[in-house]
Amino acid sequence: MLSIVEQGLVRVVRVEERPVDLVRLSYRDEVGADHVVGLDQARHVAFERCRMARGIPSHRGQAHTPGRYWSATMGDLVEYESYLECKCFMLLDFDVDVVEFASQPMVIDGVDGQGSWRHVPDVFARRADGSAWLLDVKNPERLERPEVRLQAERTARVCARLGCDYQMVGEPAAQRGANVSWLSGYRRPVHLGAELMPRLVDLARRPVAIGDLLGFMEYPDVARAVLFHLCWRQMIVFDLDAPLRETTLVVAQAGAR
Repeated sequence: MLSIVEQGLVRVVRVEERPVDLVRLSYRDEVGADHVVGLDQARHVAFERCRMARGIPSHRGQAHTPGRYWSATMGDLVEYESYLECKCFMLLDFDVDVVEFASQPMVIDGVDGQGSWRHVPDVFARRADGSAWLLDVKNPERLERPEVRLQAERTARVCARLGCDYQMVGEPAAQRGANVSWLSGYRRPVHLGAELMPRLVDLARRPVAIGDLLGFMEYPDVARAVLFHLCWRQMIVFDLDAPLRETTLVVAQAGAR
């Protein structure tokens, strides 16, 4: 079964396995020390905890919109290079299988039959089962360009040798992206109304419309914010590919309390 992010982003990389002649990875660890390693050593590096391998430029008139995203998963800010990259961070943050992720985690220097190349991937993520996931985020209009596909193929071959998954992704699916974006406004820890969580989960043991569910609560406006926080944490779920309305059916996940 595909994860939340894999369902929500366009998957575009399909490569045939071919050997990479020579590759080295550069990174900056969590205390700021610089390292250069081969692929065998890189398998043991926790890239999700590394500092950014390069700075993100910010200047007047630039095409991209850089900024910082606050991750509920890690309780910290993560720098992004574009608004599209921020959307990717948001979906990773929403994915319950992702426990940590880092921006601009490494520099890949390689040499293959087509010459030398250099690339800084956009995101490295670690899943709860320990598996790794490297992503590049590209404007959908650029996904089919030959140089972009070549970069994706080279990076995918490196990831195959590293033992981690790789995807080059574009724009999230529109409705799913809109729903997760709405829920992200409720991603921070709940204080006011936290005591309502067990009751909301209990009332949603069977599918119930949002409007009907909130009708059971003494303070529905407070309960609404708590409900959307529970949806962000996926303790209560609904169809992410349909518009979110008062009539939307929600249901508590098995095991949620």
